[in-house]
Amino acid sequence: MRRRPMNAGAPAGAPALFALAVHGGAGTIDRKRMSKEALAAHHDGLRRALHAGYRVLAAGGGALDAVTEAVVALEDDPLFNAGRGASLTAAGTFEMDAAIMDGRDRRAGAVAALCGPKNPVRAARAVMESSPHVLLAGAGAAAFCRARGLAFAEPGYFETERRRRELQEVLERRRHGRPDPTDPAAGHGTVGAVARDRAGNLAAATSTGGIAGKMPGRIGDTPLIGAGTFADNATCAVSATGHGEFFIRWGVAFEVAARLAHLGHPLEHAAAAVIAELAAVGGAGGLIAVDREGRLALPFNTPGMYRGYIKSGGRPHTALWNEPYCPG
Repeated sequence: MRRRPMNAGAPAGAPALFALAVHGGAGTIDRKRMSKEALAAHHDGLRRALHAGYRVLAAGGGALDAVTEAVVALEDDPLFNAGRGASLTAAGTFEMDAAIMDGRDRRAGAVAALCGPKNPVRAARAVMESSPHVLLAGAGAAAFCRARGLAFAEPGYFETERRRRELQEVLERRRHGRPDPTDPAAGHGTVGAVARDRAGNLAAATSTGGIAGKMPGRIGDTPLIGAGTFADNATCAVSATGHGEFFIRWGVAFEVAARLAHLGHPLEHAAAAVIAELAAVGGAGGLIAVDREGRLALPFNTPGMYRGYIKSGGRPHTALWNEPYCPG
C-alpha cells in the first residue's frame, strides 16, 4: 500500500543564514505506549543535538563541524540507536556504521561493522581526513581508529537494557518460526544531521547500530555514500533513516540531489517525492535534507520520525509524529 509522506514540507520556509536538521530514526512510534517522561526525554535529546550543532554555526563555524557535534550528541544519548544504545547483532555483539560528507568537494568518510570507538561519526571523519579511503570496516577500521588516537569504550558502555531486551525478543520470535518485525522502529534506528553554514557550505552525517538481531557482517545504507548519506554544495545534503536495503537499492540520498541538479525540482518536492516512491515499493523510512539556500525538508512515509530543526533565529523545533513542531 502506498503511504503518503507526512509533514513533508512544514519546516521548509524561506532561505536561512544557516540551518541544521537532525533525526533519530523513523517508524511506528506508538503514542499510547510512550509515557510523558519518555516523550519529554526524546524531545530533550533532539534539542541537545540541535543546540550542539547550533553553537558551532552561530559562532561562524562550518557545516562539517556542526553535523559532527550534533551526531555525537545523539550517539551519546542511550535513547537512540547509535553509539551508546546501539542495537545488538544476532550474536550479541555490536557492529556500528557511520558516515560523513563535506559538500564543498564531496570528500567523504565512513566506517562499517565497527565496535570500539565511542563515537562512530568521529571514526568516519577520521577516515575522511586522515586516510586515502572512503570506507573502512571491521578490525581494520578499529585498528585505524586506535592509531589515530580516537576515544574507545568497552562493549558494556554501548549496551542498554532496552537493546538487550529487543534482541531477546527477536531471537525468541525466530525460535518459534515467526518473521522478524518489518517496522523500521522495531529494533531499527539511525541518527543523522544535515547543515548549511554561513558560507553556504553543506554537510551530512549519519550513524547507526543497525537492526536488532541482524546477521553479523550486515551493512545498511548509513555508511554508503549516495544511499544513506550525501552532500554537495551545488544541490543539498541528505541523511536518511529506515529500511536500509531499500535505501541502498534506490540510492535515495543521491536521488534527491539528482532531482535538484537535473530536473530543477525544489528540495521539498524532490525529497517528498523520493520518499513517496520508496513507500510504493515497500521501503519504509524518511530523511532530512538542506539545500544550498538553507531550506529544509524532513519527509517520512512511516507513522513517525524523531526529528528536529533549528535555523539562524536560534529556536529549536522538534516532533515525533505528524503533529505541529514543538518549539524549544
